[in-house]
Parts: sequence; structure tokens; C-alpha cells
Amino acid sequence: MGDLSIERIGGIGGFGLPGSRLTSRGSLPFESLSPADQATVEALFRSGGRSASSLAPHEFRYRITRTTASGPQTIEAAESQVPAALRNSVKDELQ
Repeated sequence: MGDLSIERIGGIGGFGLPGSRLTSRGSLPFESLSPADQATVEALFRSGGRSASSLAPHEFRYRITRTTASGPQTIEAAESQVPAALRNSVKDELQ
């Protein structure tokens, strides 16, 4: 499938939102994920990401993008739904 691009946004500090000087980004090959994590990521894309009820106040969200034959697909998911391998790939950068 190729690489996944991951951005951490939101939270108390509003990371990654317009006006924020801190960005949190990462990427990793889909194939490097365990079979269980691959299945979780596939399920997130099938469901379209987070639901309003799955997002706790001030919880981080993760914007995950993958490239498919029909072009890029992006979803947002609550931190609690995102596999640790994706969360751990994200590094903070001061702009």
C-alpha cells in the first residue's frame, strides 16, 4: 500500500491547528505495521475515522493519509483509536 502520513492535532494546546507554531508529524510504511495494526488502520478508513462520541474533551486527534490508486485518502481518528506504532512515529517540530 505505501506510506502513511500521520499528523497529531488538537489537544489542550491546539497542536497543528491554524496559528499553532508546533506541528507534530510522522510517516511509516503500511507494510511495517503488524497484521493487527494493519487491520485497525483499514477499519479506521472503512469507518471514515472518529465519531463525535469517541472523542474525549481535549483528546488529540490523528490525521492519517494514505495514497490509493484513486488518489490520497485522509481520515481523522481519536488518539484512543490509533495504533501505538502510528502514534509513536510522530515527532514535534517548532515552526
